[in-house]
Amino acid sequence: QVQLVESGGGLVQAGGSLRLSCAAPADVRSLFSINVKGWYRQAPGKERELVAVFRNDGTTSYADSVKGRFTISRDNAKNTVYLQMNSLKAEDTAVYYCNAERRLTSLNYWGKGTLVTVSL
Repeated sequence: QVQLVESGGGLVQAGGSLRLSCAAPADVRSLFSINVKGWYRQAPGKERELVAVFRNDGTTSYADSVKGRFTISRDNAKNTVYLQMNSLKAEDTAVYYCNAERRLTSLNYWGKGTLVTVSL
């Protein structure tokens, strides 16, 4: 099992910003074997959906609903992925989950989630 440490969630007013972080183990072995892909979210009563991820070729993919407002970035040396969320809307309220994979396998890992609440 791989522990993904998420942080940065909280309560913010509509129009505000938050920055989420997801840190995977940063030992040498993990740096080469664990690939932090990005972020998903799950709102109450809804299915988990993709928010922003890195594709295997290094390019990024965003949900249409967050394009232009959210930016995903990474620090490879720290094995950490960030999600900068600007112009937050009430509909962005959800539990945000970090996702990682073990390279060259089908193994997938999820963080415990961090709650983002956007108030009107």
